[in-house]
Amino acid sequence: MNPATELFKEISPLSDKDCFIVIERLKSTFNFPIHVHPEYEINFIENAKGAQRIVGDSVETIEEEELVLITNPNLEHAWIDHECSSGNIYEVTIQFHASSIPEDLLEKNQFNSIKVLFERAYKGLAFGKETCKKVRPILKTISCERDGFYSVLKLLTLLHELSIADDAQELASDSFIGQTVNKKEESGGRINKVLDFLNNHYNQQIRLAEVAEMINMSEASFCRFIKQRTSKSFVDLLNDIRLGAAIRNLIDSSDTVAEIGYSCGFNNLSNFNRVFKKKKGMSPTEFRTHYRKKKVII
Repeated sequence: MNPATELFKEISPLSDKDCFIVIERLKSTFNFPIHVHPEYEINFIENAKGAQRIVGDSVETIEEEELVLITNPNLEHAWIDHECSSGNIYEVTIQFHASSIPEDLLEKNQFNSIKVLFERAYKGLAFGKETCKKVRPILKTISCERDGFYSVLKLLTLLHELSIADDAQELASDSFIGQTVNKKEESGGRINKVLDFLNNHYNQQIRLAEVAEMINMSEASFCRFIKQRTSKSFVDLLNDIRLGAAIRNLIDSSDTVAEIGYSCGFNNLSNFNRVFKKKKGMSPTEFRTHYRKKKVII
């Protein structure tokens, strides 16, 4: 990574002898920079409508309530004031070691949903209003539990509730963190063949016909297949992969915007700027400036 863009590495107060730590606070502003840390993290926020959440290449303005789980030690994240005018922000942060729930336990049937939860949260997971409402009582009492054993049970209960939520949204893109979709997905062989090809050749000219032929489909059938499996058109899927790679370069390299656009498969700078702004709400140059301002050089 370019030293000029090195990330702030948070040192958690969580000790090796503790399963987890809860930090509960009232504050009037977000002042922690974009950062990474090895601990898994659950972050619950109230009264911060208009603040902005940054998780990898996902940049979104949040509502009154916010609940996010991150299990990737290298996934950059932060919350910033943006348009938030509240002076009464309530935040609960729970950090726990990956080893707090041993891998052998996650392989048991009763913990399978939590295992899947952790896998999905590698890209960051944001939960909807219904889940926030459901787990709020657990979040607000977990720090009050005096018995450490029962506090761990509450954490497991919280994780179980998150694991069965149906309103979780993955945040960072696959291409940004270099991952593909779940390998166990139905028809995974074909979709993963397509995704592997796109991830390996996004910087080249790619024609829909050649990718369709690769999995023995007509162009029309292939387009329907991609839409069913990814909820995106082929063009949007390819652009998202290219943008994920471009954003990583915008953050980590000193290459010019034009150089990055061409190296990620966009045929001209204006097209790169147009697609980027449509997807991210700002130009590549604005994104790079905005992102770096929120970092700390160490």
